[in-house]
Amino acid sequence: MAGALKRFVPLFDRVLVQKAEAMTRTAKGILIPEKSVAKVLSGKVVAVGEGARTDAGTTIPPTVAVGDEVMLPEFGGTKVTLEDKDYFLFREAELLAKMKSE
Repeated sequence: MAGALKRFVPLFDRVLVQKAEAMTRTAKGILIPEKSVAKVLSGKVVAVGEGARTDAGTTIPPTVAVGDEVMLPEFGGTKVTLEDKDYFLFREAELLAKMKSE
C-alpha cells in the first residue's frame, strides 16, 4: 500500500472496499463484450473505521477486517479515487456478507 491509501482512515462504521475486477476474457482468451460483462458484486476490504457508536457513547467494533472478501449491494457506496484507483466507501451495515476463507 502506498501513501494516500495508508493514510486513509474511514470514520465510525465505514469500510473502504476495492471492487473485484470484471472478467473481460475467458480462460481461452476470447474477449467478452462490455455489455455482456456481469456487474461485480464482491470486493476486498482495504480500510476499516473504528466502529459504530451507541447512544451511550460506547464503540461497537466492526465485524470485518482489512483483507476480508465481502459481497456488495448492487447500488450504493461512495466512490473514492486514491492514487488513480477507484475504491468504494460503504457503511458496515450495507455490506451483504463476508466470505469465509477455506
